Amino acid sequence: MDNKQQFFLVREDVLSESMLKVLQAKTLLERGKAESVTDAVKRVGLSRSAYYKYRDGIFPFHKIVKENIVTLLLHLEDRSGTLSLLLDIVAKAGCNVLTIHQTIPLQGRANVTLSIDTSSITIDFNDVIDRLLKLDAVDQVDIIGSGGYNK
Repeated sequence: MDNKQQFFLVREDVLSESMLKVLQAKTLLERGKAESVTDAVKRVGLSRSAYYKYRDGIFPFHKIVKENIVTLLLHLEDRSGTLSLLLDIVAKAGCNVLTIHQTIPLQGRANVTLSIDTSSITIDFNDVIDRLLKLDAVDQVDIIGSGGYNK
């Protein structure tokens, strides 16, 4: 039997209420707004058993990407300077571009795959995605991979 752990990226709206409350309790503890697990779970309306069941298995995405390589797939309109603008956004966020692959534009459209090292990121990763999506020529940004690496 394979003991390898699998990880999934899941939107918040599909998580169970218990899992969301575990995240809230962990946040209270990390920020020092709760003195103990008992205090934290009481504040969010969660049982201690549910907290201990999920606490080691659920993490906010931004916590995971702090030490990961994230691979993005961007769907673009073929416009001069777009690649330069998106690389500037990534660099200003403190990320290091590891690989870039751009398809040949067909019918005015191109795809770019970026693998970036987010270990030195200076803003929330969701803000990076939002900034990329605000570029006129960017139609869509998908996270297609995230995984740890050894320095």
